[in-house]
Amino acid sequence: MEQLWSGLGIFLDFATIIASALAAWFWYLASIQTVHRVHASETFDYHDLNRVIVAINRNAIRNRRAALASAVAAALLAIDVGFASIM
Repeated sequence: MEQLWSGLGIFLDFATIIASALAAWFWYLASIQTVHRVHASETFDYHDLNRVIVAINRNAIRNRRAALASAVAAALLAIDVGFASIM
């Protein structure tokens, strides 16, 4: 039975590391896409506005995924610490 708890602890440790790395990757992806400035001599039409809106929406989706992955990592760590305190 003790080996089962030990194996579960190791699994939770690795799952926490993977979830944290996934969150960092999603936040990195959200940060590399920037919105470019429009020069005063350029015309700003609905195509440009659509590109800006798509970029903002993609960043919001990536930030939500990163926040979810961070929450999963925190939950896994809490479960791991809880099991460690029981043992």
